Amino acid sequence: MQLGLENKKKTMWAAVLGGLAVLLLAYQFLPMLIGSSPPGSNAQAAAPVPLRVTATKGGRAAKKLHTESLDPTLKLDLLASSERTEYQGSGRNIFVSQAEEIPTPRGTGLAMPKKAEETQIYRPPNPPPQMPIPLKFSGFANRPGEPKKVFLIQGEDVWVAGEGEIVNRRYKVVRISPTSVDIQDVVNSGPPQSIPLTQG
Repeated sequence: MQLGLENKKKTMWAAVLGGLAVLLLAYQFLPMLIGSSPPGSNAQAAAPVPLRVTATKGGRAAKKLHTESLDPTLKLDLLASSERTEYQGSGRNIFVSQAEEIPTPRGTGLAMPKKAEETQIYRPPNPPPQMPIPLKFSGFANRPGEPKKVFLIQGEDVWVAGEGEIVNRRYKVVRISPTSVDIQDVVNSGPPQSIPLTQG
């Protein structure tokens, strides 16, 4: 039973492919049997006709068919006239850097009086005053052979920090001197402020 079914499928496929082959051959060779149009008409029919756009009085563009001859022969008189054309530049050398001359606008000679607000020079607003750093420098925490460290106090909190370290996730110890500490607010990125040594 399977052999008969497979043969039917093969026969159907062969018939379909044979029909497609006949249609393809007929499509290819039918124009030659019927007779074709002259070769010049095919070339003219295949070539696209260019469109020319012209402006009308109302400002709208109108499309007109280009009716000039489509003759492919060379027109030697047009070529000769284009060969006689000489380039006449503006005198500027494009290979040398030159400052361009900017034409000065010519006014009517009547100058409008300027208001007092327009004649003032614009100055940017002053930056807001820098907030003082709330830390107090209370002393040194030194051990022999280690870099200098200081005690910094804010309220009841006490930190021990050296140069380059950050205190309270906001203040960086820039420099330690015998009488003061320079601390910078890294959140507001202001200049370092000097905090003097306080006793008690």
